[in-house]
Amino acid sequence: MTDLLLDQYQEIVGEEVINSLRQLAEPLRGTKVVHVNSTREGGGVAEILHRMIPLKKELGLDPCWEVIVGEGDFYQCTKYMHNTLQGNRFEISRSLLKLYEDTNEENAERLRGQLEEADFVFIHDPQPAPLLSWCSGRKGKWIWRCHIDVSRPYRPVWKYLRDFVEPYDASIWSLAEFAQPLHHPLYLIAPSIDPLSEKNKELSETELQEILKRSKLDPYRPIVAQISRFDRFKDPVGVIQAFRLAKKFVSLQLVLAGGGATDDPEGDEVLAEVKAAAMGDLDIHVMLLPSDAHRTINGLQRISDIVLQKSTKEGFGLTVTEAMWKGKPVIGGEVGGICLQVHNHHTGFLVNTPEGAALRIRYLLTHRDKLEEMGRKARQFILENFLITRHVREYLTLMLAVLQGSEARIELA
Repeated sequence: MTDLLLDQYQEIVGEEVINSLRQLAEPLRGTKVVHVNSTREGGGVAEILHRMIPLKKELGLDPCWEVIVGEGDFYQCTKYMHNTLQGNRFEISRSLLKLYEDTNEENAERLRGQLEEADFVFIHDPQPAPLLSWCSGRKGKWIWRCHIDVSRPYRPVWKYLRDFVEPYDASIWSLAEFAQPLHHPLYLIAPSIDPLSEKNKELSETELQEILKRSKLDPYRPIVAQISRFDRFKDPVGVIQAFRLAKKFVSLQLVLAGGGATDDPEGDEVLAEVKAAAMGDLDIHVMLLPSDAHRTINGLQRISDIVLQKSTKEGFGLTVTEAMWKGKPVIGGEVGGICLQVHNHHTGFLVNTPEGAALRIRYLLTHRDKLEEMGRKARQFILENFLITRHVREYLTLMLAVLQGSEARIELA
């Protein structure tokens, strides 16, 4: 087995961090670990798993990644569930919930052998949460990993989902504020980015210039960008409003770029709303990117002067992490996991309105020294707190704790 990946990470995070990973992984060598989510492309969960599985394998574990499948109405149901868990009030019909359960039962039949034989099963988010109900012969520990903000859910939907989640051996949440009371240990683990991925590695100046030209951007005027899925909780129309307010005072361009996810049926509808809002403004560049456009996203973040993530709800916001890793100050919505990353006035600004975002855009573009200082602080903060090596360390620690039968709540910082 080669340590190529670990050697590359060591150049970034240092020898002590990598030695700690090897020590934690040693008692878990050969442990069969199955991760299950609802899509291989699009969204932060898929991105994390694409990078985490090879790293766990190199550390001596036996990991695999499975994806549940369903028809369009199944994903419509889980989208409603996602939105209501984040606070929207909406009654999901009994017929849709029945389809949700039936689809999980069908996936359990297909995956039962792997799931019941695994030493650890990590189930990500609401889509596959009921799988445990049809795996009564399980051998290992099951952990539910919630990536979304469930701090103020629509109670009927949370109560429904809680019946499926309660029997798990443990659950993981991104922030303490997101967690709901459950009769099993709750763990806190923030998401992360991989500095070696196509989306985050260094790019040559030649490639950056090619992306600038291909995107039809003016190299002589400042660029602000929001790069994330076209989702109403990301408030792309609010970003356009902020841009137009700032543009009255400073010359600039806006990039709104992102793709969809196979488990998000609302993406096309939101994209149409964004295009309508941007219509007629040649300084607004709306880009629908394919799921594998990682280097393009990387380049767009690097050529931008400021990156926005003006979400109104946000589980964590990996696009914030990505931009900060590239030395960019972020103007983000004062919600969820963005607040864990953007330290107001230090690594960026937190805002609640388009007017607030416009004010901060103007300030940074007219105070270049402050813009560059915030960018330097932002990169250092991500290096110390939100890279994948920290994420894997906390997963390994959790697995050891669960194996030892700890009944106390453990917060992994």
